[in-house]
This record gives sequence, C-alpha cells and structure tokens, in this order.
Amino acid sequence: MDKSQAWRVTRQYAKTAATWTAETGRWSAEKWRMEAERRSELRKATKPLVRDARRAVAVARKADPERKQAATHRAERELHAAKRAVPDPLWWLATKTAAVVGVTAWWGLPRVPAHVWAEVRLWGAVALVAAVVGAAVLLAVKVHRAPAPGLEPTAEERAILARLDPAHWREHAPGRGLDGTITGQPELTTAGITCQVRLDGKWTPGKFADAEGNVRALLGCATALRMEIKPGERGGWAVITLRTRLAVDGADTLWSLDRQGIGLDTVTGEVVEIPLDARLTIAGASGSGKSWSSRPHMAAAHLAGDLVFVDGKGEEATVWAGVCRTAVEPAEIRQAVAEVHAEMSRRKADMKRRGISVWDGPQLTLFVDEGRVILALKDKQLVQQLIDISALGRSRGVVLWWATQYPVVQGDAPGIHAQIAANTDARFALRVKNLTHAQVALDDDADYGPHLIRASKDMRGHGYLGGHGPHLIRTWTMTDAMVKALPAKHWQATAPAGVPAEPAAVPAPVGRPVLTLVKDLPEPEEASVYADAVPTPRTELDGADGKVLDAVRTLTPPVRQKDIADVSGLPKGTVSKAVKRLVDAGHLVRLDDGTVTVPAAKEA
Repeated sequence: MDKSQAWRVTRQYAKTAATWTAETGRWSAEKWRMEAERRSELRKATKPLVRDARRAVAVARKADPERKQAATHRAERELHAAKRAVPDPLWWLATKTAAVVGVTAWWGLPRVPAHVWAEVRLWGAVALVAAVVGAAVLLAVKVHRAPAPGLEPTAEERAILARLDPAHWREHAPGRGLDGTITGQPELTTAGITCQVRLDGKWTPGKFADAEGNVRALLGCATALRMEIKPGERGGWAVITLRTRLAVDGADTLWSLDRQGIGLDTVTGEVVEIPLDARLTIAGASGSGKSWSSRPHMAAAHLAGDLVFVDGKGEEATVWAGVCRTAVEPAEIRQAVAEVHAEMSRRKADMKRRGISVWDGPQLTLFVDEGRVILALKDKQLVQQLIDISALGRSRGVVLWWATQYPVVQGDAPGIHAQIAANTDARFALRVKNLTHAQVALDDDADYGPHLIRASKDMRGHGYLGGHGPHLIRTWTMTDAMVKALPAKHWQATAPAGVPAEPAAVPAPVGRPVLTLVKDLPEPEEASVYADAVPTPRTELDGADGKVLDAVRTLTPPVRQKDIADVSGLPKGTVSKAVKRLVDAGHLVRLDDGTVTVPAAKEA
C-alpha cells in the first residue's frame, strides 16, 4: 500500500469516527436531558408519598411507643419503601458513580506491582475500560424506562404511575384486598397508561376485573376516569388500561369531502366506518352533539344516493332544507314517509319484473331525527309504514336511520319503536342519561359506558359504536356552512309506469293516496284492461280489509296476494279472507290469473 492510499483510508476512517461520535454525543445528550426531566417529575410525585408515610409512622409510634404492634412495623416498612421510590437526581447519581470509580482506582492501582505495569501494560488499559463499562452498566441499571419521546405525563398521570410502581403496589395492595397481585412496569402511551399485572393464587383475570373498585381506590384515580381490565397475553396475567388521554388529541377533526367514515377511534387513531346500507340507530342525550355528529354520515348518503330528512324538532332541518328533501310539519312528515314507502313497493315490483333480488340503483335513505316526536303523533299508519321500511327496505335500496334523545321502547312516550329497534344493523350511542338508555342504545354492548361519558363540552361528539369495542369514537365536525355547500338534490317520488309525474292541483288529505291528473288516455277500444284504471276515492275500512285495500292501491296492478301480504305485514290467510270480502263487496276485482286490482272508474 502506498502513502497516498494509506492517507485516503486514514481520512475515511477518521471521518466515519467523527460522524459516529457526533451522532452518539447528540443522542447521549438528549437521553441525559430526558432522564433528568423524568427523575425531576418523579421526585415531585413521590416526595408527597414520603411525607404521608412519615406522618403515618409518627402517629403509629405515638400510639405504640414500644413498637410492638404490627401496624407500627407496617408503617415503617411503607416509609422505607416510599423513600426507595424517590429517585436521585441524575447529576447526583453520576457524581456518586464517578466517586466510587475514582476511590476504587486511587486505592487499587498503586497496589499493582511495578513489574506487572512494566511487563503487562495492557492490563492497565483493560482495567480502565472495565471501570468505565462498569460505571455505564451501573448507570443503566439505575435508569428506569422513560416515557416515549414527546409524551410528558400530566400531574394526574405522574401520581398514577407512582402508585403503579411495583414497590408501591406491593406495600399497599394487601390493605385493599389485592394481595397476590403485583404490577409490572407501567407505560405511558398516546391512549393513556397501560400496566401488566401478575396474578397469583386465587386470582384470575375475571376476578381481578370484578375488583375494579379496589384497584381504583388503590390508584386514587377519579371516578370518571375510564379503566379497562382485560386478560393478558399469557395465563396468570391481566392488563390495566387507564384512558388518561386520547390518541386524537390535537388531531384535525374537521370534515371534508375526502374524509371517510364517521370519525376517528380515540385509542388507535384509525378511521371508523359504518356501511351506508346499514339500518342505523343513533342515541344521544340533549347536548351530546347527536344532530351534528350525524352530519358526516348523512352527507355520505346524500352524495352516494338520495336523502330524505325527517326532523321532528325542526332546527337541524333549516340547515339541510336547501340540500335535500326535508319534512318538519306533521303533514309533511306523513307525506314524505308515505312516498318513501310507495317507492319501496315500486322498487319491489321493478325488481320482480327484471328478475333481480337486490336493488341495483341508487340508495334512498330516510333519516328520522327526534324519533320520539314522530311517535308522539300517534299515527298508526305512519308508524306501520316506518316499520315496513325498516323491515323490508334494505334489499330494495331503501334504508331507515333513526335518531332519538330518549332511547326507550316502552312507556307512554317511547323514543324508538321496538320493531324498528329489532331491525337495526348498527347502533351508535353518544352520551346517554342512564344505564337503561344505554341498554337500548347499544343492546349487549351497554357496558361500553355511554352513560359514563362526561357531560362536558370537550366530550361532545364522542360516542361508542356497537360491536366496535369499548373505544370512544370522535366524530368529524361538520359546520353549517359545510352542509350548505353540498350539492342540492331533492328527491321526489317516482310515478308509476305510464303515468306522468304531475303534482295534483290540490294536496290530498294526509294519509290518503295522491290523485294524479291523467291526460290523453287511449280510446276505450284500444285501451288495455288497466289503461282506464284511475285511483278511486278512498273507502274507509277498518282492520285487515283497510290494510289490504291500502296495499293494493299502493302497488302497481295487477297485484298478487303474496305482494299484498309483504306490504301490509298481514298473514297470508288473513289477506286471502280479506281479499274475498273486498271482491264480494265490489272494492276489488279478481282477474282470471288470480291477481286483483281496483275497479275501473265508470264514465259519468
């Protein structure tokens, strides 16, 4: 190797060493700073525990001057454990380590014989390296696990972390009936504090979860703080999770066109979605943000298909009036629901004609807000139409969403009909009033705790999705201006085949078929048997006869008895008897193939 090549190799190695030294120095300085800050915060949290333990020892010794009672010895042990839990400042720990190394070198090196130094000089370097490595190992053993970079524990979290420390837990667990359990090293994450707990003897994860009250008392945490106790990854272990913070803290939650789903999971930070074709119920007490939390999902349904918004109170409908079809007044509500119900029946007939089992066109979503007001109208026909839509509409591309402040299915003023609740595919619950409401809002998932959500401004728009897990969901925030900026699309009922969709000059009575003006009918000799069939005035009939006659008028003739049973919800035997009575009375006409239709209007 010549001199120039040797010089290049030397410079390359020197450059690599300098880079490594600089990076290592920066890393070491940052770790030193973080460890110093962590120890300082931990000392602030543990010093009060030492003061409390000293007071307890003073009281115990005053009552037992001879120190014969077990309570006195226990108080002294707790004081000793509390002192051990207070870490030394990092500068003092480094000073003590350097002093130990220096004293050892000062005392030991002169005692090495001179001939050893002369003959085996390498051992001196080995001893020095060993001393430095020993000091580093001692420092590493003293350093506890620090929180993840960028996470600074709050005062509440510092106190909980101190009480979750194994030394503190071991001393105080027996007093809370938790003897036989010992914690691991707690960890602070973006979703709160997690800690492994080893279970000995009689303990199982289930029993430990039942002792949540004891754990909460030992940790001294607030009653409103969400705590989860689940089995660990190995047998004989459990995991305590304290939701002291949310993964979406500081995240941008404003809705935009590129946003997906209803919001973010506050534990994982992932987007949470609800299928648009799912029959949905939304529950939330007054002030929980129920109406504006529903906006992103409503916007998705509006952009993907058609949206009809029935608002029992009327405030939210003022924002959506220029965007989609809305109904607020009782007459408007009855008319809108009747048209959606008729559209569902029309789609069934169209599906049958085309030989398909699932609707392949745009979805029609009927969103009922403040359902308690709708049910308070005491309109049996309206309620039955809503039940039919919830039960039969999904395969026909007609989906019902129901929202209420009062999720109760029984009593004089229910917030949701029991049959509509039974047909629900997805349940979303914001803060509700009590556990009874939670059991209706989330069914088997009521223990997620929607009744425990704090009634505060910062918790508005937070809720649980049934089946998603006990993770709070932060819904997107959609302002009034964002709603009004959506493209306008007002759905109107589709007229039956062969009949122009012209509105009647005078609105028909509520709950009765809309009469449509039919022009340019073919001559009688050229018309088919159905061409001159126009809606006849409604005949008021009670019971099954009235339901069957309403179903026939709703469907496109000719009508099979099976279709009548599907629309009216009556048993086939009841429909058959009712059809026979209506045919005998002249209200219906039976054709040769067994189908029925309304009689043709007679010329004046």
